[in-house]
Amino acid sequence: MISAGFGSAVCVRPVVSFSNTIRRVHNHGRVTCLATSMSSASMTVARDAEYELENRKYELLNIIQDTQRGLVTTADQRSTIEEAMVVVEGFDAGKEIDLSKLDGTWRLQYTSAPDVLILFESAARLPFFQVGQIFQKFECQNESRGGLVRNVIKWSVPRLLEENEGATLIVTARFSCVSARNIYLKFEEIGLQNINISDDLQAVIAPAILPRSFLSLQILQFIRTFKAQVPVTSPERWSMCRQSVGGLYYLSYLDKNMLLGRAVGGGGVFVFTRAHTLIC
Repeated sequence: MISAGFGSAVCVRPVVSFSNTIRRVHNHGRVTCLATSMSSASMTVARDAEYELENRKYELLNIIQDTQRGLVTTADQRSTIEEAMVVVEGFDAGKEIDLSKLDGTWRLQYTSAPDVLILFESAARLPFFQVGQIFQKFECQNESRGGLVRNVIKWSVPRLLEENEGATLIVTARFSCVSARNIYLKFEEIGLQNINISDDLQAVIAPAILPRSFLSLQILQFIRTFKAQVPVTSPERWSMCRQSVGGLYYLSYLDKNMLLGRAVGGGGVFVFTRAHTLIC
């Protein structure tokens, strides 16, 4: 009875159509191929856009190359520079400030800001004054809505200080992000440090033909390590207190090696490139 029961059982196996199997495999191959093609096309578009951006950045840097950081420009040159900046800015429009990219040191390549150009003009007119490199150093790596920025100006007095690197003027400010692209700067202090006197001045203080006395060595050490810091405040006519000077700054473009900015209110434009050297 038991064997008869098993013998009467019917085993039903699914019917598999070979043609349906081939069709599914074929369709799967088409989907995979289509996805690969779309991915390849997206990569090509992204690569072309990056190539175009780098070309536009190079064009901007090429245009400003002979302007002495903005000191020597004509109206036509300024217009051309403005147009080149707008093109580059278009690649980054609408994106929020990435403080991790902003963090670090940036070297000034061009500006139309009057308060900076007056330094260049003074250096061009006065034989006893030199202006070296100018940097902006942002410290905001672990911050979410702001940080610290130092405007660093290298300057010198020929024959008294080392050429272009004789002393360092630092204007320190706190900044906070007030919108996707605007930061508000609240200036805190101006400092003078890193004084490197010339060989001529050292010879006056401690002549090379005589052993350096303790006093002369103390004088040299004092000059090298001297630091002066002055708070930045603006007088209030109708108030008993003083308030810190501030300003609004629009970061119009930012990537790993270029920073473009505009001082809101007609304060001029700035072109910076990433600096890979320690400045202070």
